[in-house]
Amino acid sequence: MMSIMKPTRNLLFALCSMLVLGFLYYSSGKLHLHVWGQKPHKDKEATLSPAGNAYAVFDKQGFLMKLDGKLPPELEYKYGNLSEGACKPGYVAAKMTSIYPKFVKPASMFLDLNFKRLKNVNNYLPPFGFKTQENIIEVILSATKDYGLSPELNSLPCRRCVIVGNGGILSNKSLGSRIDEYDIIVRLNEAPVSGFDKDVGSKTTMRITYPEGAIQNPSRYEKDSLFVFSAFKPQDFRWLRQMIFKDNQRGVDGFWKSVAHQVPREPSEMRILNPFFIQEASFRFIGLPHNNGLMGKGNIPTLGAVAITMALHNCDEVAVAGFGYDMSTPHAPLHYYEKVKMSAIKESWTHNISKEKEFLRKLVKAGVITDLTNGILAPPGV
Repeated sequence: MMSIMKPTRNLLFALCSMLVLGFLYYSSGKLHLHVWGQKPHKDKEATLSPAGNAYAVFDKQGFLMKLDGKLPPELEYKYGNLSEGACKPGYVAAKMTSIYPKFVKPASMFLDLNFKRLKNVNNYLPPFGFKTQENIIEVILSATKDYGLSPELNSLPCRRCVIVGNGGILSNKSLGSRIDEYDIIVRLNEAPVSGFDKDVGSKTTMRITYPEGAIQNPSRYEKDSLFVFSAFKPQDFRWLRQMIFKDNQRGVDGFWKSVAHQVPREPSEMRILNPFFIQEASFRFIGLPHNNGLMGKGNIPTLGAVAITMALHNCDEVAVAGFGYDMSTPHAPLHYYEKVKMSAIKESWTHNISKEKEFLRKLVKAGVITDLTNGILAPPGV
């Protein structure tokens, strides 16, 4: 009798083991079915969501594929009960992290005397870093002495920023008074304010520019605004040094057009934009060619995208106006202040407008930034 029972017991044990293993295999398969059961698109990556309790799909840049503008539960709890129009402290960083988990907020707007410690940019040449330019930057920063915003802006518990682009879409929108309500108003290159204030506002906190884009007529500079320099090549730093020390311009070699001969600002009103924002916008957010970290064809973001990237790190709420190039309307005005047509930008060697617009669409669709002129999500021809 015992000799019969022993094989039977062993058989039952084996069957039970197989059932347990089968259950574990099946459970594992169920958990991963929608990852294993289909081949991910080459531009998508299936991975755990930041909450860790469900699978989410991210694109190859690291952005969440499903963007609907709704607040995640944890953000709804934090921001949902704030009164209408109240500034939301930390909102942009929290919203950005919810759609781009790799986002890390700390990134200073401007270079200061500790700039050599910046890990992400000290090994890149301009425009993605400052390698080879350390000595001249030290000379410049020793002269400017100031490296931040005004004490008034720095003391704000919540900062609302608007990046005013130069697009023709700003014309006849009468957004000037709304733009002027923001705490920090960023303008780009030589875009004028006087005569266009009804549409673009009258206040300027900072004007970000590079040599070829700087205002050439000293009388057109607004008072009480920071001159924020963004370098794209080594020659640009030499130009800035001449502007700060008011040296005579010695030649224009290395520039692709004429540049300003003077900037009517005291050194204390001048800043150097952290080149990390150019690097992050190009390689991480937009996905332009890395090209071994050198400037090349189609791997330079527009200054507008760079300014938005800067704002994501340094503002609590971010709005934009004057963005959204519509390449299907070649005869539309490119800028609100001149007659150059949209078709002119097709000749750009450095920018990839279509890929850049994909990045901006993600931010608007997810509610990370607000588009006051509604040009970024507008369908072609509208």
